[in-house]
Amino acid sequence: MEKIRFAIAGAGGRMGRTLIEAVADAPDAALAAALDVAQCPLIGRDAGEFLGAATGVAIAADIDAAAAAADCLIDFTRPSGTMAHMEACRRHGTHLVIGTTGFSAAEKEAIREASRDIPIVFAPNMAVGVNLVFRLLDVAARALAEGYDIEVIEAHHRHKVDAPSGTALRMGEVVAQALGRELSECAVYGREGHTGERPARQIGFATVRGGDIVGDHTVLFAGTGERVEITHKAASRMPYALGALRAARFLRGRKAGLFDMQDVLGLR
Repeated sequence: MEKIRFAIAGAGGRMGRTLIEAVADAPDAALAAALDVAQCPLIGRDAGEFLGAATGVAIAADIDAAAAAADCLIDFTRPSGTMAHMEACRRHGTHLVIGTTGFSAAEKEAIREASRDIPIVFAPNMAVGVNLVFRLLDVAARALAEGYDIEVIEAHHRHKVDAPSGTALRMGEVVAQALGRELSECAVYGREGHTGERPARQIGFATVRGGDIVGDHTVLFAGTGERVEITHKAASRMPYALGALRAARFLRGRKAGLFDMQDVLGLR
């Protein structure tokens, strides 16, 4: 089978480098383009330089050229960048895998609109283990619907710019949906001062930022005399990259549509 040609957005960053490494190691993948902002000091340098192996692909800032060269663009950047990359993919019919988080409601609607023209996998977390946890949380929430207080605790590196993480929010959404609640009506993001007793239907979020923590997520179900904790901890960024490649394989042959990792993994 012909190799999938990939464009990697944010190629000079931590996640971009991990994606380039994953593509280099995958026998069914080829690096076609490496994209970053014009101000990136690595513009013009070989995308595989950090691996000590030349790829023949230079990091560049031309979004349209990157989309035109690739079968699939993988984007773990920031919402504004993702929106620009998405429009280039629409112009060139390029498949798109989005691991970016922190989108506004309007930006999410724009992604849904774009998926009418191109196939998109859009997920707050691409790791296979995390997406299994989403399914486990649905089961746990239904079983522990009465008498348990629910808290979502997440930790990430100091450079992460959005909080709570997209994964933590998705965990809260999964739990709320299983319980027949609207997360927007029962979520509380941090507590301070005299808060009063905890409402029984509340779903709490706590955020930790520091060091080089890749990503830790725990959902705590606290009952009387017992606690149930469902946790995922990432030791590196590679699980996200491998999940993104799996998502790209899932899109192969599709003309349009919006999918997430539950679709990719057949967990629906």
